[in-house]
Amino acid sequence: MNADLWQCDAFALSRRLECGDTTPVELLEHFLGRIEDLNGTLNAVICMDGSAGAGARRSAERRAAGAPLSPIDGLPIVVKDNLAVRGLPTTWGSRLYAGRVATRDEIPVAKLREAGAIIVGKTNVPEFTIEGTTGNPLFGVTPNPWDPSVTPGGSSGGSVAAVASGMIPMSIGTDGGGSIRRPAAYTNLVGLKTSLGRVPRGGGLPQLLLDMEVVGPITRSVRDQALLFDILAQPDHRDYRSVRCLPGDALRGLLDPPDPLRVLAVEEIEDAPLDPDIRESFRQMVDLLKALGHDVKWGALPVDVREINEHWASIGQIGLARLLEREPGMRDLASSKYVEWADTRHDAAHLLKVLECISALRNQAAQVFQDLDIIMTPTCTAMPWSTEIPFPPEIDGQPVGPRGSAVYTGWVNACGHPAISVPGRKIGEGLPIGIQFVAGFAADELLLRLSRQVETEQSWLDDWPPMARGDAD
Repeated sequence: MNADLWQCDAFALSRRLECGDTTPVELLEHFLGRIEDLNGTLNAVICMDGSAGAGARRSAERRAAGAPLSPIDGLPIVVKDNLAVRGLPTTWGSRLYAGRVATRDEIPVAKLREAGAIIVGKTNVPEFTIEGTTGNPLFGVTPNPWDPSVTPGGSSGGSVAAVASGMIPMSIGTDGGGSIRRPAAYTNLVGLKTSLGRVPRGGGLPQLLLDMEVVGPITRSVRDQALLFDILAQPDHRDYRSVRCLPGDALRGLLDPPDPLRVLAVEEIEDAPLDPDIRESFRQMVDLLKALGHDVKWGALPVDVREINEHWASIGQIGLARLLEREPGMRDLASSKYVEWADTRHDAAHLLKVLECISALRNQAAQVFQDLDIIMTPTCTAMPWSTEIPFPPEIDGQPVGPRGSAVYTGWVNACGHPAISVPGRKIGEGLPIGIQFVAGFAADELLLRLSRQVETEQSWLDDWPPMARGDAD
């Protein structure tokens, strides 16, 4: 058994499979052992796929015959619990869905399976995946592998905890307001919020956040992001939005640094407070991009996000109200606060106002990126907070509300553009910090090339939480 397999990214594991240094069966056994060792502490993987072993054996046969389905054939992966995986529960972290088993794969999961990936299990989420921490009445709390007393964020907290601790090399999650990017920032990972329509959706749970929630990869390395993106970002006629997009083409040209980019550095959005360590890390990233030859200018966010921020809570309430109509049992089975949110009724005129606001924001963003290539911001305003509270009550000494830590991410979902969080430089002995890059619509590949350039200059790949190496309980 190769004891160091867990330290390899998915790209390296693919190469090792290709050259025969390991097998899909050996890989699966290795990572099942990691899950057995660490999941008791992290509570990241909440159910296992009993068919994974058979899938690994079939992959091994294909590899032995020189006919892998794709570069990820035989690689193990976990899937966030709000995405449907055939034969596994899709509980959404709620008693409402406890025991329900999916009869088909959601489209992104089907893409993985068609490429030969070995789906190992599902990862923990907050109930209905609309909050920024990870815990629910069915499975409890998932802590941060860097410090189990604090949250890994949400709603993809189970996925990032699994990847960051080396229990699995990669995962897919969803991002409706920052739910991939912020947890990635808190765990030293790369998280991509894909452009609206680049990764087709369909065949899964109801959408609570209009069309703003997208599927994206969660990985340690940028090349793993490209590897998964090219599998997932394939047009599919079951999602009309995707047929207007080009197939993913991120791996080709990934190593070519982008030409000098026009970058706007936005340190703060309006009067939202920012943690001093995050501020320092962000400024260091600005200096790095300048040193790489990019034209970086400081400025305010060039889109007006005040109205969408005012409407944000009502978007989730409208989604929950529609869910309550579809699932009357929600009133008795879901946590009371979500029922209360569902009962906060909004009339049709308000919904139209929200849709008009989103449309105006998308038009504004499209114009902004005629003169810019990248907007960079911190990914989060706050460092990770205690697992015992739903959000940090204050940031840099200033009181904040439930989305006080999330001001940099939600507007990107509303406008539909791609954004990526990459690890910034940690300050002192502190926890991981993420930096966000936002690009023009459908410029996902550009984000990956820029992120790869940053990773090459300031690699985070050998920086593991102590528990991953066995240095802590």
